[in-house]
Amino acid sequence: MDKNYPNHVAIILDGNRRWAKERNLPSLNGHQKGFENICDLVPYIINKGVKYLSVFAFSTENFKRSVEEVEYLMDIFVDMFNKECNKIHDEDIKIVFSGRQENLREDVKEAMATITEKTKNNQKGVFNVCLNYGGQQEIADATKKVCEDVLAGKINKEDINEKLLYKYMYQELPPIDFMIRTSGEERISNFMIYELSYAEMYFPKVYFPDFNRDEFEKAIDEYNKRNRRFGGNSNETKSN
Repeated sequence: MDKNYPNHVAIILDGNRRWAKERNLPSLNGHQKGFENICDLVPYIINKGVKYLSVFAFSTENFKRSVEEVEYLMDIFVDMFNKECNKIHDEDIKIVFSGRQENLREDVKEAMATITEKTKNNQKGVFNVCLNYGGQQEIADATKKVCEDVLAGKINKEDINEKLLYKYMYQELPPIDFMIRTSGEERISNFMIYELSYAEMYFPKVYFPDFNRDEFEKAIDEYNKRNRRFGGNSNETKSN
């Protein structure tokens, strides 16, 4: 039987440090392995028919980690956006970013701007990287933009509804259909909380560096067993 792949998949990339600890490796090695893994997964997932893939790469709270770890992650981001993301570009995938740019290093912002411009016309799918991101912050920032447009006369307050707010998020993306958080932790940790309103959720115990293509297919198998209700009765489903 053919599988039904969600329109919008979101992944919280959790467990990199624990993966390294269990192997008696420095935690930084876990981050490196995790980013190598996402670079392999993105083209695979999009080529399977998923149109939008959002990943939680770095939260606003992650800046509370050690200076060494934060700087190492920023170095990885620069390398990923300047080099590895070219492979994603070659697959005709558009790359966008969600989050605030404050506190990010200049070389990170420059690499983000370069890959965004390079991939802006790609058509196969969208890879949304949530970097220096927080879901509550996104809603607060969206609210500010709505207020500005109301005051400028661009929209009327009567125009504001659930669908309109999607246009004011960091990126105008459709609702998330399926959210995966690796490592077994069962919480969303301030990740895309508006977009996750009706998402199915899946919490495999595998750490993200080991969440390979086969593990993704296991997740899709689970998604295909779900009966998506959207607030209705047990027989009510909604297509992607």
